[in-house]
Amino acid sequence: MAERDLTSPLLSPRSSYQPQTVLTVQDDQHSEPSIQQSSLQTAISHQSHNQSQNVHVSSPNPYDFLGSDGLSVPAPTTADPFRNGTPYVSGVYEVIKIVLCLPIALVRLVLFASSLAVGYIATRIALAGWKDKQNPMPKCRSRLMWVTRVCARFILFSFGYQWIRRKGKPAPREIAPIAVSNHVSYIEPIFYFYELFPTIVASESHDSIPFVGTIIRAMQVIYVNRFSPTSRKTAVNEIKRRALCHTFPRVLLFPEGTTTNGKFLISFQLGAFIAGHPIQPVVVRYPHVHFDQSWGFISLAKLMFRMFTQFHNFIEVEYLPVIMPSDNLKQNAVRFAERTGQVMASALNVVQTSHSYGDLMLLMKAAQLQQENPWNYMVEMAKIESLYHISSLEAVDFLDKFLSMNPDPSGCVKLLDFLRVLQLKPCTLAEEIFGFLDVEKNGSITFKQFLFGSAHVLNQPLFRQAGELAFAECDADGDNYCTMNEFADILSRTFPDLKDNEVEGMLNQFDSDNDGRISRDDFFYCLRKNPLLIAVFSPRLVHKNLSKARDKMVEEIV
Repeated sequence: MAERDLTSPLLSPRSSYQPQTVLTVQDDQHSEPSIQQSSLQTAISHQSHNQSQNVHVSSPNPYDFLGSDGLSVPAPTTADPFRNGTPYVSGVYEVIKIVLCLPIALVRLVLFASSLAVGYIATRIALAGWKDKQNPMPKCRSRLMWVTRVCARFILFSFGYQWIRRKGKPAPREIAPIAVSNHVSYIEPIFYFYELFPTIVASESHDSIPFVGTIIRAMQVIYVNRFSPTSRKTAVNEIKRRALCHTFPRVLLFPEGTTTNGKFLISFQLGAFIAGHPIQPVVVRYPHVHFDQSWGFISLAKLMFRMFTQFHNFIEVEYLPVIMPSDNLKQNAVRFAERTGQVMASALNVVQTSHSYGDLMLLMKAAQLQQENPWNYMVEMAKIESLYHISSLEAVDFLDKFLSMNPDPSGCVKLLDFLRVLQLKPCTLAEEIFGFLDVEKNGSITFKQFLFGSAHVLNQPLFRQAGELAFAECDADGDNYCTMNEFADILSRTFPDLKDNEVEGMLNQFDSDNDGRISRDDFFYCLRKNPLLIAVFSPRLVHKNLSKARDKMVEEIV
C-alpha cells in the first residue's frame, strides 16, 4: 500500500489570497455589530464581485460565499482492516480436514459447553451476596474465580489452542497498571482472562450476553457507551481511579475499539492514554495458512465451526517493553497513543491506518442494505472525526442519504440521482453543487467525496451565520416560521419556473416535524443533515441588501 494513502492531507493548502476585512470603529450607534458578520458580508461581496465581473472558472465553487476555497478528497486507500482472508472453505485439503475433524468437533463442543457451564456456576457462587462493586473483589471470592480461569483454558483448548506460544512476560502491576492489546478475535479476551484476570473496558451491550455477561461482571468491567460523551468521560475517570489503586487488578484495554483482521492496526481510542500511567503493550498474532482466525466481518457461528474443525490453531502472544509517559507529554494523550501504536505496529510488522469502529459501522450498514461491494464505503473515519468533528453516527446518516441515491456496483452516484434525493431541480447551481463534490471530474461521486464535501461545508466558519441570514430571509413576516409561499419566494431566484409540487418537496425536506411550515429548529436540523443545501440560498444572500437581515440576526443573538 502506498504511503501517501495514509498520510496525504485531507485539504489542499489555502490560496495565498484571502478576502480581508477592515473594521472601522465609529463613535455613533451605527457601527458594525460583529467581526463574524463583517467576514460573512466580505465573503458574500467577494463572490458578488466575481459574478459581476464575469469571472470564468472551469468549475465554479458554489460555497465561495462561506469562505470555502474548494474541496480536496484523499484518494481511496487500499487498506482493508476488516476483511477475513478465508471467509469460505476452499481447497481439497481444507474440505478433507473439516470432514476428518467433525467427530473431534463434537467432542470439542461438549468440552466447550461443559467448561462454560462450570465456569458460570463458579462465577455465580463468587458473586453471590457481593454488593460493593466499587471496591476490589475480596480475596476469598477471587480465589473462587480460579475455577473459572481454569475453565477458560479448557475453552481455549476446545477451540484448538492446545498450546500457546508466549514471548516476554507481563510487567508487575505496580510498574504498568494498564495494558493495551490489538484485537483480532474473541480469543484474546478469553486468554487474558485466564492469564491476567484483569479489569477490562467493554461495551454496555456485553452485560446482556448469556453466561459470558456474568463472567465479565466478575472481572469488575468498566462499561462504556462509545456514543455517549458522558459515558466515555465516566469510563476514563474510572480507568484513572483503578489504575491508581494497587488493590485492583491491572486494567486491560483494546484501544482499537473493535476487531480487525490482524493485517493492520487501526486508530486508537484515547481512554487508555489519558491517565498518563505507564502502559505495557501486548500484541497477538494468529499465524495461519488455510484458515484466517480473525473475526473480520464474518459470523460468530461460522468462525466457531471453523475453529472446531481444525487440527490445531496457532496463537502467539508477545509482551512488549513498558512504555513510560514522557514528562512533557504526560498530558498529551494523542502523542502517547501514537508512540504506543508505532511500537505495536513495528512489533506486528503492519501499518496503522486511520480506520476506526466508525468504518465498521459504515461497512455493516452497506452490507445490511445489500450493497454489492460494501467495502467501498469505508472512509477512514478517524481522519474525518479529527478534522471535521463528524461522529460515526452522523456518518452513518450521511451513508443512508447516499445509498438512497442508488449507487452503482462501484459505489458511484450520477447527477440525476443526486438531484432527485436532495430535491434539487436541474439548473446551473445544482450542477455546480454536484461538480463541487466531483473532484475527479468524471461525472460521478463516491460516498467518500459526498461525506468529505458535506463535512467540509458544515465546518466552514461562516456556515452558521449564513444559515441565520438565510432563515431571516425565509421568515419574511418575522413570526419565526417560514410558510410555503415564503419558501417559494426564496427558491424562485435559485430555481426559475419552480412548480408547486417541487416547492412542496423541498419544503417537506426542511419541515422535520411535518406541520406544514419550517421553524428555526426545522431549518437548522435540515442543514445539519444536508449541509450542501445552504448553497440554495446563496443567490438570495449575494444579490439582496443584507443590512435588515443582519440587524435582525444581531437582535436575536443578543
